[in-house]
Amino acid sequence: MAQKLIEKIRTGKAVIGVVGLGYVGLPLVREFTRAGAKVIGFDVDATKIKNLHAGRSYIEHIPSSVVADMVRTKRFSATLDFKRLSEPDCILICVPTPLTKMREPDMTYVRSTAEAISERLRKGQLIVLESTTYPGTTKEVMLPILEKSGLKVGKDFFLAFSPEREDPGREDYSTKTIPKVVGGYDRDSLASAVACYEWAIDTVVPVSSCEAAEASKILENTYRCVNIALVNELKMLFDRMGIDVWEVVRAASTKPFGFTAFYPGPGLGGHCIPIDPFYLSWKARQYGMATRFIELAGEVNVSMPEFVINKLMYALNWREKALKGAKVLVLGLAYKKDIDDVRESPSLELIKLLQYRGAKVDYNDPHVPRTHKMREYDLKMTSKNISALMLKRYDVVLIATDHSDYDYQFIVDNAQLVIDTRNATKSVRRGRKKIVKA
Repeated sequence: MAQKLIEKIRTGKAVIGVVGLGYVGLPLVREFTRAGAKVIGFDVDATKIKNLHAGRSYIEHIPSSVVADMVRTKRFSATLDFKRLSEPDCILICVPTPLTKMREPDMTYVRSTAEAISERLRKGQLIVLESTTYPGTTKEVMLPILEKSGLKVGKDFFLAFSPEREDPGREDYSTKTIPKVVGGYDRDSLASAVACYEWAIDTVVPVSSCEAAEASKILENTYRCVNIALVNELKMLFDRMGIDVWEVVRAASTKPFGFTAFYPGPGLGGHCIPIDPFYLSWKARQYGMATRFIELAGEVNVSMPEFVINKLMYALNWREKALKGAKVLVLGLAYKKDIDDVRESPSLELIKLLQYRGAKVDYNDPHVPRTHKMREYDLKMTSKNISALMLKRYDVVLIATDHSDYDYQFIVDNAQLVIDTRNATKSVRRGRKKIVKA
């Protein structure tokens, strides 16, 4: 059965299904269609499906021309109809895995997708979970649901885990060139998954199990989370000591070995680092262990928006202005520079905290023209255009995301007060007394 599927993949006859057409799924679709595969995309968002059929992209780093070409050549079709899940030979699952309010894994989307697949599962299909999660999810959550179909893994269908490694906005690596870790339920599942990804990805890295693949992604993101927390904590300490943390990191980075630079910020953003380490922390409790590094790192990173707001409030206070009633312009809604991705962005929390304290808040982001409803936020805001006159109207400008499009000298020249959380104003020569780093 596995050899038949592998042969179908290698001869270019297999159909690829991608469930979830967001920042992970759509780039995968692009790479498989570029490699000559026929791809069916599945999503529950009717607006996304409508845009894709019209050849319009809703993700900034994937041009509409790419989507239009995929549709025009009939290599790609998108659908709301999950009954069609029986059509693909390989189904790649790219759905959200958020945290609950109690910071526990929310497997709602994974479970519902597995249920939808189970109802249509046929012999010879490969199912791969890509959503970042805790070690054990593929076998403990996905497998029992899939086997409700009456089919048996390793005999009738194949199961694997391959963590997504998307980093929106990067120009040095792409979905195709980032090595793809793959772990299978058994030997045939691994061989099938490796063959599938080798079709579209330059380098595939097989590991011994689904759990090893799941754990590899958690390690990557926990490593970053802990190191960012360290430098964030040092930022707060050095701030009290009158030392510029950015200068310290820059100096330490001159060491050619034994040091990797991580940079502070107003909080953690994105779909991975603020969330994934807590999956491991939750799982560790099932084994009677406390992951103290992870918990402490989470506490530090979660506290950063409050640190920023306090710095802003003190800066206003020294200018004999209260935060309540103050006009605040937040620059940057995306979670990092030069992208349109706002998932878990600290800017959202900063705006919420400012509004709670009575400030009148607007934002500008050249990549995010308006906010949309999310699980935790529904700001109902529209990006304001920047001009000299407009900047002068605000009591404080808060730089939350250091987009390259911004002219920081122009911003400082025309703002009354600038709170810089990203060291974006490092090259500004005039008006440095207006700048407060936070």
